[in-house]
Amino acid sequence: MNADDSNILARGRVATRLPAQDLDRARRFYADQLGLEPVDERPGGLLYRCGDTEFALFKSTGASPGTFTQMGWAVDDLEIVVSELKQRGVMFEEVDAPGFRTNGGIAEIEGNYASKGARGERAAWFRDSEGNLLGIGEPVV
Repeated sequence: MNADDSNILARGRVATRLPAQDLDRARRFYADQLGLEPVDERPGGLLYRCGDTEFALFKSTGASPGTFTQMGWAVDDLEIVVSELKQRGVMFEEVDAPGFRTNGGIAEIEGNYASKGARGERAAWFRDSEGNLLGIGEPVV
């Protein structure tokens, strides 16, 4: 028996939910800036699929604090993805803090989860039209 067999949640799939005060504005941002179209929708919600994962935007009267990464993508070539998204009008966060600095929107982060077999990660962050802070990461092997 492996560890996942004894935990009901470990056998489930994780799906992110992001708030949107203006769902039409969010739909346009995700289509125009990120090139993503919903695969399904319901009143007050849009469902997106990326690879074998999904996330939903839902109509919310509350605003996202945008003070932490709410969702992230793992990519094979961060520079290409960042470059393409910049061409689509995505504005990347610039950070200059002790031990953490971005250059051209990309940060070099020491350490990584041992199970990923990497020694670090390169990462970039941007905000969607609703203030949600989204990240993109590439393992450094």
